[in-house]
Amino acid sequence: MKGALSWPFLRLYLLTLLYFSANSILNVIIPLKGESLGASNSTIGLVMGAYLFTTMFLRPWAGQLIHQLGPVKVLRVILVINGLALSLYTFTGLGGYFIARMLQGACTAFFSMSLQLGIIDALPQKDRSQGISMYSLCASMPGVIGPLLAINIWETGEMSVFTITLIGMAVLTGAVGFRATMKTEADNRPAAQRTGMRGSFTQLFMNPHLFRCSILMLVSSIVFGAVTTFIPLYAAQINYGSAAVYLMLQAATIVAARFFLRKKIPSDGRWHPVFVTWIILALTAASLCTGLSIIGGFTVFYSGAVLMGLAQAMLYPTLTTYLTFVLPENNRNVLIGLFIAMADLGVSLSGVIMGPVADILSYTWVYLICSFLGGALLFFIYKQQGERFRSSG
Repeated sequence: MKGALSWPFLRLYLLTLLYFSANSILNVIIPLKGESLGASNSTIGLVMGAYLFTTMFLRPWAGQLIHQLGPVKVLRVILVINGLALSLYTFTGLGGYFIARMLQGACTAFFSMSLQLGIIDALPQKDRSQGISMYSLCASMPGVIGPLLAINIWETGEMSVFTITLIGMAVLTGAVGFRATMKTEADNRPAAQRTGMRGSFTQLFMNPHLFRCSILMLVSSIVFGAVTTFIPLYAAQINYGSAAVYLMLQAATIVAARFFLRKKIPSDGRWHPVFVTWIILALTAASLCTGLSIIGGFTVFYSGAVLMGLAQAMLYPTLTTYLTFVLPENNRNVLIGLFIAMADLGVSLSGVIMGPVADILSYTWVYLICSFLGGALLFFIYKQQGERFRSSG
C-alpha cells in the first residue's frame, strides 16, 4: 500500500487510536468516581473541563514549537508526560485528577498537532485529505468502545483493574509512539522560515480563508458539543430513546464515513462551497431532527444521530485539508493550531451557552437553536461566496 495507507502512516493511526482510548475511558470513570466521593456537579465539571481548556490555549504554541523542532521530537516528550499524567489517576483523588486533566490537555494539544502536521507535511498533496480523515477516524474509534469498557471496569468495583488498564495503555502507547517516524518538510526547513507567534493571532481575522473556516468550525462545534453534553439527559424524554444508542449510532457513522468517504474529501486546494453546504445541511437537519424528536419519536431521534455523525465526520477533515493548501507556509502550523483551537472553544462554549437555554426553556429548544445556527452558517457560506464573486468581478 502507498500514500496515506502505507505502513509508516498506519503506525501513526494506530498510535492515535491507542492515545485517545485512555481518554474515552476516563470521560466515564472520572464523573462516576467524583460522584462516589461526594463531589458536586460543579466540581466534576471543573475537573472535566480542565482538559479541553488547557488543550485550546496551548494549540497555537504547539504548532509553533512543532514548526521549529519537527513533530517526532515533540511527540516523544509528550508521550512521556502523558504516561505520567495517566499514572496520577491510579493513586490520587479529585485534586490529583484536576492536575492530571491539565497535563492530559497539554499533551493532547501537542500530540494531535504533532500527528496532524506530521501527516500533512509528509504526504503528497493529493493524499492529504485521506491522511487527515484516517487520523480523525482513529481518534473517533475509541468513542465507540471506550465507554462500554469503562462501565465494565467500574462495575467490577476493583480499582486495580482501572490501574492496570491505564498503566498498560500508557506503556503500549509509548512503545508504539517511540518507534514512529515521519520524514517531513520541517526536517529541512531553514531557520529563516521559522516565525514567532507575533501577528499570528491577527491572521484569525485578517486571513479570509482562516476566518471563514474558523467561523464554520466554531459554530458547528457548539452544535457537536450540545449533543455530547445534553443527549444523556434529553434521551430520557423520548419514547424508546436511548442516549447510548444515539451516541453509538453517531460514533459508528463518524467511523464509517471517515473511512469509506475519505477519498471524496477535496484535496486540491480549492474552496468547494457546494460540498461544504451539503455538510452544513446535514448538521442543520440533524439538529432539527433531534429537537423535533420529542414529537416525531425515536425514529426521528436516531435519524438525527446518523446525520450528526455524517456532518461531524466530514467537516473537520474538509476544512483542515483546505487550510493546508491556502495558508502561508512560514506560519501554517501556528494558524492551523488556531483553527483547531476554535473547535475546542466551540465545544467548551456549548455548555456555557446552551446550559441556560435548557434551564429556562427545554432541551428541545437547545437543538432547535442549534438548527438555527446551522441555517446561519448556510447564509454565511452564501455571503462569503457572493463577496468573492463581487471582488473577482
